[in-house]
Amino acid sequence: MATEITKNILGDAIVEALKDVYDPEIPVNIWELGMIYEIKVDDELNAHILMTLTTPNCPVAESLPEDVKYKVEGIDGIKNVKVEITFEPPWDQSMMSEAAMLELGFL
Repeated sequence: MATEITKNILGDAIVEALKDVYDPEIPVNIWELGMIYEIKVDDELNAHILMTLTTPNCPVAESLPEDVKYKVEGIDGIKNVKVEITFEPPWDQSMMSEAAMLELGFL
């Protein structure tokens, strides 16, 4: 059974890994874009990531979740990874971090 400290450390490692995943149409990582809604690490060290896409018709709708899964699977200590896509709430620009808005010229 994993400790809360271990789960928190792995959660932080997941965030860092997600900062290396980019929507190919936008030069900002998916974490800063606000596309990750939830990260959970359970007691068996399985990760569940709830994310969205910028639009339901996103051209990378199939490959982007696979990229996320691949990145998180590479974290030492993570056993299994499940990536779930949702469109509730729908993504919009207000979900971006200040750094992303600055990078994209919205600030």
